[in-house]
Amino acid sequence: MKLKEILVGLEGLKVKGDLEKEIIGIERDSKQIKEGFLFVAIKGFTVDGHEYIQDAIKKGAVAVIVEEGAKLKKSDFREDVTIVVAKNTREALAICSSNFYGNPSKKFKLIGVTGTKGKTTTTFMIKEILEKAGKKVGLIGTIATYINGKKIQDSDRTTPESVELQRIFADMVKEGVEVVVMEVSSQSLKLHRVDGCEFDIVLFTNFSEDHISPNEHPDMEDYFNSKLKLFKMCKTGIVNTDDLYGSKIPDLFPESNITTYGIDNYANVMAKDITVTNIYVDFKVKLTDRNERVKTCIPGRFSVYNSLAAICVAKRFEISSEIIKNALMEVRVPGRSELVPNKKDLPIMIDYAHSPESLENILQAVKSYTSGRVISVFGCGGDRDSGKRPIMGEISGRIADYTIITSDNPRTEEPQKIVEQIETGIKKTNGKYKVILDRIEAIKDAIKMANKKDIVVLAGKGHEPYQEINGVKYPFDERIIVKEIMDELDSKEKENKQ
Repeated sequence: MKLKEILVGLEGLKVKGDLEKEIIGIERDSKQIKEGFLFVAIKGFTVDGHEYIQDAIKKGAVAVIVEEGAKLKKSDFREDVTIVVAKNTREALAICSSNFYGNPSKKFKLIGVTGTKGKTTTTFMIKEILEKAGKKVGLIGTIATYINGKKIQDSDRTTPESVELQRIFADMVKEGVEVVVMEVSSQSLKLHRVDGCEFDIVLFTNFSEDHISPNEHPDMEDYFNSKLKLFKMCKTGIVNTDDLYGSKIPDLFPESNITTYGIDNYANVMAKDITVTNIYVDFKVKLTDRNERVKTCIPGRFSVYNSLAAICVAKRFEISSEIIKNALMEVRVPGRSELVPNKKDLPIMIDYAHSPESLENILQAVKSYTSGRVISVFGCGGDRDSGKRPIMGEISGRIADYTIITSDNPRTEEPQKIVEQIETGIKKTNGKYKVILDRIEAIKDAIKMANKKDIVVLAGKGHEPYQEINGVKYPFDERIIVKEIMDELDSKEKENKQ
C-alpha cells in the first residue's frame, strides 16, 4: 500500500520525501522493522521510540513518523527515507494501522465494553449468547483472544496496542467473523489504541477507583473522561443506571441511543426477584414481552449486572429468550469467581479481584452464602496505585474471617514494602491475619486451615498464569498450584498413616 493511502484521515501532517512509496508493514518497535516498513516513533513511559529511528532505518524502514516537538538528530535520517511529522504519533499509529489493514472494523459488528470491573465476564457472556445464536464471534480482552471459539493467544494487556489490534481484526475478517466483542480499557482510550475503530455498540458496566498512578490516570476525573471517549465514538450505547457515574451518561450524550439496565433504579432492562446461592444466581427479567427466569452459574450479585448487560446486547441482535437463557446457564469465565476442583472438595475460589471495590464485592458475595469461615488470600501489584493497598487491607480485615497477606506481581517494588502498606489498613480492624510473602506458601497455609464449610478466596491473579518480578514473568497458575499442594498434602497424609 502506498504511504499516502496509509496516512488518510490524519490532519496537520508535515512531510519531507516521497509519499508514493510502497509500504509492506507498520511497526512501533524498531526490533520488528523489516525492509519496506513504516516505523512510527512513540514516546513511551520508559522508552522513547525517537531514540531508535536510526536502528529502524538500518533494518529497512523506508518511512518514519515522528511526533511534533521531538528532539531529532539529522544524522538519524537518510535522504531516501520519507519523514512525516504528526501531532500525536499514538493517534497516527492507530489510524495508519487501520488504513493499512483495510479498515477491518467496518467489515463486522464491533461491540466495545468498558468499565472498572465486569468487562471480562460481560464479554464472555455476550460471546456465549452470540455463538449460541449461530454467529461467528471474535473476542479480545484481558484473558485471551478468541476467533470462532478457538483461543488464538493469551493476552498481556486488556486492549492490544493499535497496530496489533488492527492485525487481529484483519485475521478475524479472514476467518469470516461477524461480531467482535472487545474489552476497552481506559488506558487504551487515553493512549489512542482504539482510534480508527468503528464501534456498533458500546457498553459501560460501572466505575470505581482503580488505575490511579503516574503511568495511568492522575485522578478519577481523568479516568472517567477517558472511558467517556468510547461514547464519543459510537451513538448506540448500553449503561448500568445503578452506577452513579453510569447514570450520568445518557444526559451527557442526549443524541445517542442508550439502553439502561439495573436492579435498584429504574432502567429499560431490570432484574427482579433475585436469588443468590454458592453455585448460581437467578432472577426475573423481561426478555421479550414477558418476565422470564434467568439463571447463571457464576455466583454473586454482580453476575446479575453482567447478565443484564449481555441481555441488552442480545436484544439489539433480536436473539430469542431460549438462546439467551441457555447461554447464560452454560457460560464459564476463567479467573472470575472460578471454583477450583480438588481432591478434598474444599471450596477454593480464584478471582481476579485486584481493586478495593472488586475485593469487597467478592468477599461480601461469598460471605453471604458461606456457613463457615471466609479465608482471604491476597496481595497488591507493584508499580501500581499504592493508595488502594491499605484500603484493601481494611476491606479484607472487616469482611473475611481470616486474611493471609501475600505477594502479587510485585514487579520492581519490594514485596515487604507493599505488604506493610496493606497492613496499615488491616490493623484498623479486628480481623485476624498473618503475612506470608511467598504466595505458594500462603495458599498452602489457607488450604491447610480450611474445611468444607469454609471458602478460600485466592484474590488478585485470576486467569493470570504468571508472577511478575523485576520484569520477568515466572510461571504461576493458581489452578496448577492448588493441585500440586493437594497432591503434596495427600502424600504426607499417606506417609503419616504408614
